[in-house]
Amino acid sequence: MTTNLFSRSRTWTLALVVMTTAGLASAQQKPFQPEVGQPGKDVVWVPTPAEMVEKMLDMAKVTPQDFVMDLGSGDGRNIIAAAKRGAQALGVEYNPDMVELSKRAAVEAGVPDKAQFVQGDMYKADISKANVLALFLLPSNLLQLRSKFLELRPGSRIVSNTFYIQDWNPDQTVTIEDCSSWCTALLYIVPAKVAGTWRLPQGELTLTQDFQMVSGTLTSGGQSSSVAGRLRGDQITLTSGSQEYSGVVRGNAIEGTVRTGSGSTAWKAARATN
Repeated sequence: MTTNLFSRSRTWTLALVVMTTAGLASAQQKPFQPEVGQPGKDVVWVPTPAEMVEKMLDMAKVTPQDFVMDLGSGDGRNIIAAAKRGAQALGVEYNPDMVELSKRAAVEAGVPDKAQFVQGDMYKADISKANVLALFLLPSNLLQLRSKFLELRPGSRIVSNTFYIQDWNPDQTVTIEDCSSWCTALLYIVPAKVAGTWRLPQGELTLTQDFQMVSGTLTSGGQSSSVAGRLRGDQITLTSGSQEYSGVVRGNAIEGTVRTGSGSTAWKAARATN
């Protein structure tokens, strides 16, 4: 009798161990699923609503000719949506589980060739190939990245869900109606660098720059007048008295037209080297 009880007890113990082991194995094999608010290296994870994803990409006018990046790409939704529009897209995410989740989602969406994901630190990521950034980051994150943003090619677009880049006024702000949360998208267009002195055939143009806003002095024929204007990527517009200058910045040269009350003429300027 005692032997039988011992045998049965041992059998149940073995069965329990097998069941427990199987349960643990099953739990380990279960695909990773993120939870809203889960902590990350630099931010907690909160997904951008699908409607906002599309609005951001609309504002950036994403096309198949673009290279889109997302820093802190989470579950990959911004990148996958951009890839569906034909763009090459790359997400940088610190959490390796999120990276694998994003890769699976890209396969399911049918865009694994265009939507790529890498594990990495968003502050160290090489963004030089991107001409569109689609982001959902805190103001502190955006401020740390701001200097890198300004090194992108003029005309590159940065769209941000909800949060502003400190001291840099957006070129466009759109709020989705009948929206419960995360309803505002902001578009920033990287401006060309024009601060400094420029030589014109008829004089000299000295400019200061505050992101896309410019101001300065135009000196011609011994007379000086103030100028003010703005940049939209490499497109510049300036007003000096009754004259309206428009042009394209190409590195160390600006070419365009100047309008006056009597018509318009061509103008050009070259950056002074000393």
